[in-house]
Amino acid sequence: MKYRYPLLASAVLGLITLAGCSSWLGKVNIFPVEQDVALGQQVASSFETGSAAVVLDSGKHKQLYGYIYGIRDSILKTNLLVHKNDFPWRVRVIHNDTIQNAFCTPGGYIYVYTGLMKYLESEDQLAGVMGHEMAHAEKRHSTDAMTREFGANLLLELIFGTNKAQLLQVATGLAQLSFGRDAETEADNCSVDWLYQTSYNPVGAAGFFEKIQKEKNQVNVPEFLSTHPDPGNRVANMKKRWSEKGGKPGQTYTERYKKMLSFMP
Repeated sequence: MKYRYPLLASAVLGLITLAGCSSWLGKVNIFPVEQDVALGQQVASSFETGSAAVVLDSGKHKQLYGYIYGIRDSILKTNLLVHKNDFPWRVRVIHNDTIQNAFCTPGGYIYVYTGLMKYLESEDQLAGVMGHEMAHAEKRHSTDAMTREFGANLLLELIFGTNKAQLLQVATGLAQLSFGRDAETEADNCSVDWLYQTSYNPVGAAGFFEKIQKEKNQVNVPEFLSTHPDPGNRVANMKKRWSEKGGKPGQTYTERYKKMLSFMP
């Protein structure tokens, strides 16, 4: 295969070889930040046009998108994200009430299912989940996990547009991408740290995990999300981090959240 940027490709392939001979893969991100954005663009485009996902039109659902972008902006205004200005942090809502999930591509393309929004009980819970998913992009866990899942060679082909056939498969599988225990813990910590700098209850994400722990046999939550690491441990760890930071209380905005639900199809 031919790349538009041969020097970059050579350097990355060299790192792939090194990673294959060691335990480095997943610990050292072999892609420059710019390629996270390029990959995210490719994946987002394929996911929205080639999969069965129905993405709500932002022009037709202005109130809904205004609401969810307000949550995103609250997180970004903390100025705690290194890649605040590197990534687009674009949000899209997927119309599927049977799935309680959200995910973020490399480069900051955020997807939230209507099933998750209708399942949650308050705005701080949604903010906590969004913060967690944004952290996977901010900390570049997504690229690391995709490298392990699909292989660095395939990701290079997708970045440089030389393997369109595999792009849809990768894009569709991204919602089910599994992260390691350390990555999940770091994302949980970021969610607490970021929300701590806002008016939200800093452990909003813990409310989500407490809910799925009680109702895990009644909701269509991806298995890895509810069991890896154990939700009970995640809740305890988030509350411990919140307490260590001072235990500042915050708002749940429950009534405002209920009003938002009326905007949804």
